[in-house]
Formats: sequence, structure tokens, C-alpha cells
Amino acid sequence: MTPDASSYLIISAILFTLGTVGVLVRRDPLIIFMCIELMLNSVNLTFVAFSHYLSSADGLIFVFMIMTVAAAEVVVGLALIVSIFRTREDIDVDQLDEMHG
Repeated sequence: MTPDASSYLIISAILFTLGTVGVLVRRDPLIIFMCIELMLNSVNLTFVAFSHYLSSADGLIFVFMIMTVAAAEVVVGLALIVSIFRTREDIDVDQLDEMHG
């Protein structure tokens, strides 16, 4: 018994919704970055499911590109968080005004 495409799409929609709620509700930048990664991985799941059921490698190529962009995002985001944390003890997304210029 193998799951069909709708099962993967439902799981992907649930993961994307959880990531969106996490970005909108939480104020800790690390949690926000993890929620963005969750959203990107849910999109990757959708691409892999469609790639499998359409017997095409195009979705897998998009997954590889999304994972590359996500890795770069993590590196830049963590560098920003560490540099801000060195100057401030508490990191709250609503109170960050150091990036204005």
C-alpha cells in the first residue's frame, strides 16, 4: 500500500502552515529561521512528490536549488544573529532597529 500524491500534498500543506504560523507568532530570530526552513522543506516535499508521480527530474533539480539557497540563508542569518547578539543581550525581532543604516 503506497501513499498517493494527495497524502504528500496534505503533509506538505500542514508543514507549510506550521512554518507560517511560527514566523508570524514567534519573535525569536532562531525560531523564525527554523520556521522558514520548515516552509522550504515542505515545498521540497511537494516538488519531490510531483516529480515522482510525473516521472520527471525537474522537481528534483528545483529541490537541489532550494536547498542551496536555504543553506546560504542559514549562513547569512546566523551570522547576523551572532553579530547582533554580541552587542545586545536580548534579541527581539520587534525591537531590532540597528539595521536601518
